[in-house]
Amino acid sequence: MKGNITMSNKEVGRIQILEMLKTGLISIAQGGVSMGVSYRQARRIYARYRDEGVTGVLHRNRDKEPSNKLSSALREQILFLYNERYKGCNDTHFKELIAEREGIVISRESVRRILRLAGISPKRSHAARKHRRRRARKSLVGEMVLWDGSIHRWFGADLPAVCLLAAVDDASGSLLGAIFVEAEGSVGYMKLLEQVLRRHGVPLSIYHDGHTSLVRSDNEWSWEERVAGRQYPTHVGRVLESLGIRSIRAHSPQAKGRIERLFGTLQDRMIVESSLAGIKDIESGNKWLEEVFIKRYNERFAFEGVFENSAFRAITASEIREKVCFAYEGATVGNDNCVRLGGLQIDIPRGVDGRSYAKAKVLVKQYLDGSWSVIYGDNKLIAKHPATLLRAPIRQWKKRSAMPKGSGRREVKSYIQVYEITEPDSQEKGHFPSAVMRTF
Repeated sequence: MKGNITMSNKEVGRIQILEMLKTGLISIAQGGVSMGVSYRQARRIYARYRDEGVTGVLHRNRDKEPSNKLSSALREQILFLYNERYKGCNDTHFKELIAEREGIVISRESVRRILRLAGISPKRSHAARKHRRRRARKSLVGEMVLWDGSIHRWFGADLPAVCLLAAVDDASGSLLGAIFVEAEGSVGYMKLLEQVLRRHGVPLSIYHDGHTSLVRSDNEWSWEERVAGRQYPTHVGRVLESLGIRSIRAHSPQAKGRIERLFGTLQDRMIVESSLAGIKDIESGNKWLEEVFIKRYNERFAFEGVFENSAFRAITASEIREKVCFAYEGATVGNDNCVRLGGLQIDIPRGVDGRSYAKAKVLVKQYLDGSWSVIYGDNKLIAKHPATLLRAPIRQWKKRSAMPKGSGRREVKSYIQVYEITEPDSQEKGHFPSAVMRTF
């Protein structure tokens, strides 16, 4: 070998040891220990050095092309696929997609090198994070579920943003349910809860943020609440109570970091995969989530087989229908045997015994399919109504006069909920004040 030879510090050190071997200052066994190789390997290295000189110490693969080096054509193909079809993927997701769809199996590190050398920046930068104490995962599947919503352009940058509601199990990291809705609210959370119950059962607790559809955010107490000694829950809160699910509120985004990281992963992957599947609207998106994506996500990210026991409680389809719904307690039947909720009127037929239900207190339910039922007494169904638009009620406060223990009158607050976008009944004896007792 002619010309200058560039050597590493390791190779220079070996030459010093081999020179001592050559002069007999140390034995081959001692030289092997000094070089960090076996006795047999030390003999081979010394033989090459004795026969070839300095070049005998150099690695045999120097100046040779690695046998597993990617060809230029394959590198160009990978760049073409990324720019033309899989743009927007992170490195790991891109590696998985081309292996699955194109039959190109390479490592994530190879993908990273190819993209960085081509000037393509990573999708997300990984800045140094503040030190936080990590909460240990629950030991049982179904012991705690985390859910939240994320508004994003899930169907592509050229389409309007929608909200994705998702629920993830704290113990296994599995995606329990997901649904696209127009906006985060009571209707969406009801549908997400129905999906989790149908697919898995009733969890012990749900961890969530302070969204007003989940928890009361006001410090106002109505007269009825002061008498009861508690604030009435939201519609979703009432459903969780009826199912025996503990509602746990998080007071910071970091406290629910696992669901936040879930949405980061979904934004990395779902937008690309939904585009490949041709998803452009909420209806087709929800069908795709239910039939394809949730299973695909769990196969990739869930801790399969780690947690053998489950805390989910079985529940029947009829129980889900009756409990996961909007309920208006304490509604009053009018003299014309009709219950009114905003612009909705539900006629109540004559009872079996010919009785009239005028002035009776009833429970009005709207199910997730939009249909209505009126229940009297001990779960007695007395009327039904066809499906209407499923919509959370409007909340309004109303002042009314009350007689205190002392003399004079005073104004006390009472709340009302109005179905659909209508104004409250102006009549003092109308059904509105009593139609929405015990649910906010």
